Amino acid sequence: MKRRDALKIMATGAVGALVGRPANAEREVTSARLDVDVLVCGGGPAGIATALMAARVGRKTLLVERYGRLGGMAVQAMVGPLMGNVRSAVVDEILQHIGGRRVDYEFIDLKYAELLQKAGCQILLHAWIAEPLLDGKRVIGARLLTKQGMMDVKARVTVDATGDGDVAFGAGAEFDQGRGAGPNWAADGLLQPMTIMFRVSGVNHAETMEAQRGRKAFRFPGGRTWNQLCKDANARGELPPTVGMVRTYTSRRDDERVINATQVNRVDGTKVADLTQAELEGRRQVQPIVEFLRKNAPGFQNAYVSGMPAVIGVRETRRIRGVESLSVEDLFAGRKWPRAVVRGASFPIDIHNPDGIGQAQGVSVEHPLGRDPSVKPYDIPYGCLVPRSVNGLLVAGRCISGSHEAMASYRVQVIALATGVAAGVAAAEAARKDIEPRDVEVGKIQSVVFKEA
Repeated sequence: MKRRDALKIMATGAVGALVGRPANAEREVTSARLDVDVLVCGGGPAGIATALMAARVGRKTLLVERYGRLGGMAVQAMVGPLMGNVRSAVVDEILQHIGGRRVDYEFIDLKYAELLQKAGCQILLHAWIAEPLLDGKRVIGARLLTKQGMMDVKARVTVDATGDGDVAFGAGAEFDQGRGAGPNWAADGLLQPMTIMFRVSGVNHAETMEAQRGRKAFRFPGGRTWNQLCKDANARGELPPTVGMVRTYTSRRDDERVINATQVNRVDGTKVADLTQAELEGRRQVQPIVEFLRKNAPGFQNAYVSGMPAVIGVRETRRIRGVESLSVEDLFAGRKWPRAVVRGASFPIDIHNPDGIGQAQGVSVEHPLGRDPSVKPYDIPYGCLVPRSVNGLLVAGRCISGSHEAMASYRVQVIALATGVAAGVAAAEAARKDIEPRDVEVGKIQSVVFKEA
């Protein structure tokens, strides 16, 4: 089939369905193109919340996702439970709709889709962002790679919720990546490690640490903690060289646990060769970890792997430089910003060691694998969502503007939802007034995102 014919089919089929026409409607087209008010790139929590808010106020909104399911890392990489806290009535509503923080991996994507479709948002799965569409330094949409060829989506406002800042990067936005100098490390540019999370079944809940005071409080004979036992096993070679901590999270079923333990260091999620290496290495680490659990974790004697993720979990890549930025000092101080669009954000400075086992900070005799510093509930200002050097674009999720240490707190999914809520309100307002996102009155955003919070 010729490419021109394929594009005709796409325009009369998939695109026709998106804009409300019957899939078999006959019409002449010269190219595959769709025009919307707000284009949201990325179907994780940040993108979902963005699209929900833009669609609710009547803006013609399209959410595009490269995989076949919505939900981001919670679905694709089995990252759960959903962590972090914010003061947001909309985030509370979303969490209630999807069934809470303990993720139902099989159906959470449909719960998200229900919210979006009820709001009138159009969804396009299996659509990769090939590149942004540009008019000078202004983003005017994106070119999608689909099974039917390329599709151009023109938008008044585009929101990059890809996690990696792919759209912003393609548009030439300034960004930071990796860690600079810190109290416990030199400036080496390393990124947080990647992890394959997985599910095990066959667990005897009544015997587990979670059923007996909890994993952190549980003590083995001789007074050893679970973390000390894990570190000792790593030193003996019983666990893979980069695995020094095995985290077991409760699931929706007592006989299941979600395991966060595999760790692939010195890899970059923006490089396809590194992603390939990480997928293979991370999955190879699963078997020895399960053997370790069967041997050492109470209640895991008959445990077996019952679920593996579609992709590896990536914690950190690009941080797009915004007109404002968050520092770790802001988080420690619980800084309040007049231009805040997220309030009450809270999660520890969770930096998985990119050059060894355990956490990057807080190593002591009492905490041999490190301890994450706590923060005070902090604000996120609107400028963190506005790229410094590109127009027509907002960012949401873990790629907003901040330091390596600050990102380690705001990267989690509940806080990502809140940045998406703010981005959606701002994008809708910019599209309605036909102005740049950077020119939106912050008070307009605040009047919506903080309503009944």
